This record gives sequence, C-alpha cells and structure tokens, in this order.
Amino acid sequence: MIYDNSEVRRQDRLLDEKRAMELLKNNEYGFLSMISEVNEPYGIPVNYVWDGRESIYIHCAPEGKKLRALRKSPKVSFCLIGNVRLMPGMFTTEYESVIFEGTAHLDLPDYEKMDALHLMIDKLSADFKELGDKYAHKSFHRVEIIRINLMKFSGKRKHVRATRPNY
Repeated sequence: MIYDNSEVRRQDRLLDEKRAMELLKNNEYGFLSMISEVNEPYGIPVNYVWDGRESIYIHCAPEGKKLRALRKSPKVSFCLIGNVRLMPGMFTTEYESVIFEGTAHLDLPDYEKMDALHLMIDKLSADFKELGDKYAHKSFHRVEIIRINLMKFSGKRKHVRATRPNY
C-alpha cells in the first residue's frame, strides 16, 4: 500500500501514517463505495477485517446488489472515520479519516474464505472463538467473502484548540 497525501487540499491537516494504520487495524466498520451495476454511485457501511498486510475482507450474503456491482466494476473506495467530536459552540468538528483505493476480488478459494471468517471472529467475537468456528463451518455455504486489495490511501484529521472564537 502506498500512503499518498499529495491530493489532500489541506496539507496542514494530514493524518500521520501510523495513526491511519491504527484506524485500519482497530475500526469495526468502514464505508465501501463503488459503482452499481447500472453505473450509479453506491455506498454501504460494512464490517471488515484487515489481514495485516494489504487486504481487507468483508462478508456478505452470496447474492445481492453489492456483489453485482463488484462483478461489473471491481474498483472501490473504502473510508474509515476515527475520533469525531462535534464542537457546536465553535461551529466545527474534530475528526480523523482515511480513504483507501482498492480492487475487489470475488470467488475466493474456500480456504481463503474460511481464513477470513476466522480473522473476523478473532476481531469481532474474540471471546467466542470456539463457538465462532462452529458457526463459520455451519453457515459457510450461506456466506460470500470479498477481498479488497488496498493499493493507495490518504489520511486527514482536524484538531481544534479548546478556545472559543470572539465574534
């Protein structure tokens, strides 16, 4: 993955790469954007797990709009949001965000799909690994796994000093 902030307009608000990777590792969900099968924008929130290298995995039903869109056009954008704090008296918001560009891959081999399910269990249900393994095997035929290879990403943040403007 290439960390490239060259297109971020506000260079004074860059999120450092280490924090961007922490968000990728620790967030529970992100927002997946793609082009639908009828060439319209389509975005949805999804649970995901990072493989620790250059890919994330998403689980879903074995059919649906998301899969039809990805089969037609596998290029995607994946957005994560970190610490957000609305500051009403200052008319602003503190935030962290990371945007990834990637390519979706479907029809993965069974071993990779099961490995991805175990990564998800480890991340999202760590206290229930044994039960999760049984559930993964029992429902395997009803699950599709999408691998998204992440190629490029950028990060931005806004931090506000705790002073009020004088208007």
